[in-house]
Amino acid sequence: MIDQTRRGFLKGVLGAGVAGIALGSGLVPLRAEAAPDASSWPKKAFGTPGVDDTISRLYGMEAVESDKISMDLPTIAQNGAVVPVKVETTLPNVTGIALLVAENPNALAATFKIPKGTLPFVSNRLKMAKTTDVVAVVISDGKAYKATQNVKVTVGGCGG
Repeated sequence: MIDQTRRGFLKGVLGAGVAGIALGSGLVPLRAEAAPDASSWPKKAFGTPGVDDTISRLYGMEAVESDKISMDLPTIAQNGAVVPVKVETTLPNVTGIALLVAENPNALAATFKIPKGTLPFVSNRLKMAKTTDVVAVVISDGKAYKATQNVKVTVGGCGG
């Protein structure tokens, strides 16, 4: 019995020591942070109303509808402040995904850079001012594709 307790204690101490070394050396970051250089931040796109104008400003091209983009979000959201959305695609060579909310004052809600070899999947929570379309834009092989789904935002669950 004493050997088991001692063995568990030694494993815990050893594990804490290894974790301390990893954290202290920077091998394991303590928290995720935004990039310190905001020069690549699409400031003009975030300030543009309207879906098509935002896509054009963000990527310099128009997006065409694609059935290879799947969106998972509620058709009715009882709280427009937190609408969960998941986007994934089977398109090849995806380098970016953007989420837009058509009727928000600024349509662009989020952009994601997808590194090569990464599964093209993103999950986020959107804030929606009212019932509107949510648009997912995927950049694949240098072309823009989109999928659209309407979300009805209700106030207190009483229609909207």
